[in-house]
Amino acid sequence: MIGLSVMGSTGTIGDNTLDLVSQHPDEFRVVALGARRNVAKLLAQCERYRPDYAALAEEPAALELERELRARGLPTRVLAGEAGLCEIARLPEAPYVMAAIVGSAGLASTLAAARAGKRLMLANKESLVMAGPLLMAAAREAGATLLPIDSEHNAIFQCLPPDFVAGVAPAGVRRILLTASGGPFLDWDIDRLRAATPDQACAHPNWVMGRKISVDSATLMNKGLELIEANLLFGLPPSLIDIVVHRQSIIHSMVEYVDGSVLAQLGSPDMRTPIAHALAWPRRLGSGVQFLDLIRVGVLDFRPPDPVRFRCLALAQEAAAAGGLAPAELNAANEVAVAAFLAGQVNFLDIAAVIDTVMQQNSGDGSMSASLTLDDINAADALARRRAHQAVAARARVS
Repeated sequence: MIGLSVMGSTGTIGDNTLDLVSQHPDEFRVVALGARRNVAKLLAQCERYRPDYAALAEEPAALELERELRARGLPTRVLAGEAGLCEIARLPEAPYVMAAIVGSAGLASTLAAARAGKRLMLANKESLVMAGPLLMAAAREAGATLLPIDSEHNAIFQCLPPDFVAGVAPAGVRRILLTASGGPFLDWDIDRLRAATPDQACAHPNWVMGRKISVDSATLMNKGLELIEANLLFGLPPSLIDIVVHRQSIIHSMVEYVDGSVLAQLGSPDMRTPIAHALAWPRRLGSGVQFLDLIRVGVLDFRPPDPVRFRCLALAQEAAAAGGLAPAELNAANEVAVAAFLAGQVNFLDIAAVIDTVMQQNSGDGSMSASLTLDDINAADALARRRAHQAVAARARVS
């Protein structure tokens, strides 16, 4: 059996990954589970899957987990902090790693898995956004295999030539078309957007996701981050990556070739499809997903995104074009702004305003190269967060 470490096991991607493991118990063994702070859920997962290791980013939570495991007589070894997450990402007995810790918190363990030469199933898009050149270089040097889990990037991967190499522009490709559902606010006017609540923003019409990524979908920042990710994964400049709003979320993305062919990957909106693809690649694995009935779907429609009402997408496109530390600064500002919105400190439109304020003060470093170090990235991230908190405080006082 293949050993697997699941980073972010208590989130949606983690749930779906473990569901697939349960469907194929003769193929995969859970060696380690990692999360940020959810003790109760990780404890239940440890009871069911009996991993050798479990890690929590927050040390008090790790201590609580260890007490609960010992009380139940379970032998799982508990690790704590970022170092603990990195350790389970490097375990030699787990050649497959699902990297699904949301946000910048997942960067260090994702890098650790790449440097250890793993089959790295990448669901943590922020790792590429923040440290793309660094991550890609680490994967190349260690012989790691990068397989994208985002439904859009996995779809693109499936539509590329079989000899595709991550980070190298594939021969014959004219452009990539990233599809976007448009989120819950696609047809809302500005006044309605200003009054939107966190619960409304998290009510995605097609996908079941965590609150942070659901807000990113509502602002279309999620699509902007995916554009930066696609630029790095597939070796094409941002100018050759177009965003297309496709409300039904049936076509997950498309690749257009120079001969006029357009290849698309279709399927029901269920994250088990790309996860199963990455677990089994280059084979195929049953996923339990409902098969697509195009007759029942009936209509597939498309439209361009509105960069005025959804300013976050335009900001991400600007960061992608600027390169250097701009994507890391964008991501940091977005994480702070989204957290402030979810906490009721700012309104929905303030998310873009906060990010814009931070980006106006950015480093101006346009070099998007592997010469950027993790220290450079972490310093830019920390500075952008301080500026974003200041911008949130200023907007909260005004409101």
